[in-house]
Amino acid sequence: MGLVHRFILGCVLLPAAVSAAAAPAQYAFDPVHTRVQFAVDHAGFSKAIGTVSGTTGTLVFDPDDWTLSRVEASIPMGRVDLGDAEWNQATLARNLLDAERYPVATFVSTRVEPIDDQRAIVHGDLTLRGETRPVALQVVLNGRKRHPLPPFRRTVGFSATAALSRADFGIDAWRSMIGDAVELRLEVEATRSRGGGSDVEAPEDGVPENVPPEGASPPARDATPAAATP
Repeated sequence: MGLVHRFILGCVLLPAAVSAAAAPAQYAFDPVHTRVQFAVDHAGFSKAIGTVSGTTGTLVFDPDDWTLSRVEASIPMGRVDLGDAEWNQATLARNLLDAERYPVATFVSTRVEPIDDQRAIVHGDLTLRGETRPVALQVVLNGRKRHPLPPFRRTVGFSATAALSRADFGIDAWRSMIGDAVELRLEVEATRSRGGGSDVEAPEDGVPENVPPEGASPPARDATPAAATP
């Protein structure tokens, strides 16, 4: 192939290669290692703290351009846990979360505002108890690397905080006992979906996904997926 032909071929293929390399990757939430925590004033004596497990959803993430990232999450309200069965039942009742009629809360991002390489503000719409309101999450990227346990998939982890008014979502019962301001903390892990974007840069240790890192034992045939590991 002549020099001219190679130059023309390079001009044709390079933009496609650059585009593929820059495409953000898609991840699926790990519902075992993703947790929502909330804190709300309890009659002025303490902050009642609860958690919600089992969040599912998808994350599209480009570490080089956070503005291209987006997230959709579904939070099962029936899994609210305040550490006491009667308290849980009261919280899920119709005058508060009304989980029977509204069993799932959702968050859908609308835009991402980068702060630096590790932090961003994720703006989005939270739908809770049938009401949709804007919420801004203060997000920190904790890590992005191949998971050290089978199946050794690329994983990202984030911590996030936010604040909201429960009255904005129609949750206004027991005002003398339960504060209006709710503090949120989220711990999120998400695993790259198969075929979910290029994300083609080499792993930090130089070993492809699904291959044990040096010194690790290869996964057994019945190896527990990463989502089910502690």
